[in-house]
Amino acid sequence: MIDLRSDTVTRPTAGMREAMATAEVGDDVYAEDPTVAALEAEVAARFGHEAALFAPTGSMANQIALQLLVPPGDELLCDADAHVVTYEIGAAAAYGGISSRTWPAVGAALDPDVVAGMVRPDGYFAVPTRAIAVEQTHNRGGGGVIPLDTLRALRRTADEHGLALHCDGARIWHAHVADGVPLAEYGALFDTLSVCLSKGLGAPVGSLVVGSAERIARARFLRKRMGGGMRQVGILAAAGRYALAHHVDRLAEDHAKAARLAEAIAPFGVLAAPVRTNIVPLDLTKHPLDAKSLAAAARAAGVLISVLGPRTARLVTHLDVADEAVDRAADRLTTVLRG
Repeated sequence: MIDLRSDTVTRPTAGMREAMATAEVGDDVYAEDPTVAALEAEVAARFGHEAALFAPTGSMANQIALQLLVPPGDELLCDADAHVVTYEIGAAAAYGGISSRTWPAVGAALDPDVVAGMVRPDGYFAVPTRAIAVEQTHNRGGGGVIPLDTLRALRRTADEHGLALHCDGARIWHAHVADGVPLAEYGALFDTLSVCLSKGLGAPVGSLVVGSAERIARARFLRKRMGGGMRQVGILAAAGRYALAHHVDRLAEDHAKAARLAEAIAPFGVLAAPVRTNIVPLDLTKHPLDAKSLAAAARAAGVLISVLGPRTARLVTHLDVADEAVDRAADRLTTVLRG
């Protein structure tokens, strides 16, 4: 079975398991785990920020960041397909009392002028905008990469209106590899970032909140409130450190594998967007098979894919899909699509 559902399905490599087994640990609630401290310092430095905080999940990291930026009752702007409002079970409202308003779902092709026009200032009975959030790369946008000029325009809008700018950077490593933008250049544009270790980088668990020292001190309190205080978690942080050392540059291999899959299925008219990173988005609007039918047929042929909607699906390449498996998956999927 070739699993192309997500890059979260990877298993730790032998080297990663060895790093986990030999990790030096302490009680992280007391801030005494040296491996966690080293991971946090490394990630903060990579993005040019003062500090970072290790969290068990990307959703928790995002929600901590949003609570740092938006007071209860005030407003966050993001796109309609953003992970923070689509896949985090209403956490911004439930945990942070945050009101969210969205621009139309356009993936990475967002218009900064549209976002600027949505900003609400403080006013009589109006909910004031406090922050803007973007996703890099964009999950439901097919792994699209928001251009650097677009992000700079959003930074200018944020500065003009006194707003904060957050990056859901679950796959920002993919954007860095695809476009060659230094991580510190991305970091300079955002007040907070969340970055994930358990997607393309192949760690079993973990994300980090990145920001100023003052914000991260507050983030540690919010993490504890949300049940994220962990003890000898250096075992997991060691996996993240190994991933950063060994699995960032190799993301280019996953991008190349996704491009090969896209090339194989392109003749069937089901590609939803150009493939930029490791996600191949499928639009089955004009195909006889709907998404569930395609997934069922693909599973019967030995390939697992994700269903995102009645006529939308995706393929994701990752560390555990070898070149030969990509070729076999392409053959099987083309057979299914051909009918």
